[in-house]
Amino acid sequence: MEKDLGHIRREYSKHTLEETNLPEDPIILFNQWLDDARKSVNPEPTAMILSTIEKNGQPSSRVVLLKKIEDDLFIFFTNYNSRKASDINDHIRVSALFFWPELERQVKICGFANQIGVQDSDSYFHSRPRDSQIGAWASPQSKEVPDRQFLENEFECYRKKFQADKQIPRPPHWGGYAISPSRIEFWQGREARLHDRIEYRKSKNEWHSVRLAP
Repeated sequence: MEKDLGHIRREYSKHTLEETNLPEDPIILFNQWLDDARKSVNPEPTAMILSTIEKNGQPSSRVVLLKKIEDDLFIFFTNYNSRKASDINDHIRVSALFFWPELERQVKICGFANQIGVQDSDSYFHSRPRDSQIGAWASPQSKEVPDRQFLENEFECYRKKFQADKQIPRPPHWGGYAISPSRIEFWQGREARLHDRIEYRKSKNEWHSVRLAP
């Protein structure tokens, strides 16, 4: 069945992105934009589309949540046995995309992902709601399961296992990754599709910015 979506169109005119207002460090600009997104009506301002490369070269994307920015690193957490983790083990190159439509903005980050230290993973894990901690034990992420009931049974099993424990231990197969960016592109929607695109490129630990055609 055909579905023609060509008539869906809107003009962008809320903001501009000019070289005269750019900081030398793109992390400063990212934090400013993230703060704007958090103040907006966006229900998930920290959601980012993480793209990895499968062993056969097939790109694969999914939404994860940014949990920390530290020392120019973008940190998220996942199951180390998941598909995304398997992809990263084979190809450390990744990209992450933030889209904030209410601000007519997006940010694309390209770089390399590596596991963070166990202490940082422990710290974040223990800050999560207790049910989320149990869920990390119960879910064999990305693996085939027979049905929903299987997951609920596993959750109940681990809930009982840890019910007497004040602190649930972090599963050894769960933790964080840090994306070290080599390129960060800021996209601001403009009229007539003449969008602003500013890309920062890192070379010898220094950032340089250029304007890209939309």
